[in-house]
Amino acid sequence: MSDLRIRAARPDDLDSVLAFWKTSAEGTSISDDRSGVERLVARDPEALILAEREGELAGTVIAGFDGWRCHLYRLAVHPEHRRQGIGSALLAAAEERFVRLGGRRGDAMVLTRNETAHHAWRAAGYAPEEKWRRWVKPLGD
Repeated sequence: MSDLRIRAARPDDLDSVLAFWKTSAEGTSISDDRSGVERLVARDPEALILAEREGELAGTVIAGFDGWRCHLYRLAVHPEHRRQGIGSALLAAAEERFVRLGGRRGDAMVLTRNETAHHAWRAAGYAPEEKWRRWVKPLGD
């Protein structure tokens, strides 16, 4: 995986991110438009994390921190690049960001019907919290 580059999205990446989500992400969001993603990157320039392989977008995750909770959204890996550690690398980068910012637990928005995602999140150490319908993982001590 030495050819994998993890970095924060820049404003000039946003159109390609939106196109990527149409083919690689499960479901849609009300924020899946240029203005929604622009607001995210303007408010928190490190929140949208990209994985690139050979200069091409291979995966994304949004690692939002509101000062109290760590939220994960839009973990998506291109179908041709799945099961190659890209999702794990993105989650590691997100979790490192959370710990650096003082976060103590990450939670993920995961579609109930997306069984494949359930397996991936469990493998990453997250578990469903049925009372809240969130997936959580303690970060740090």
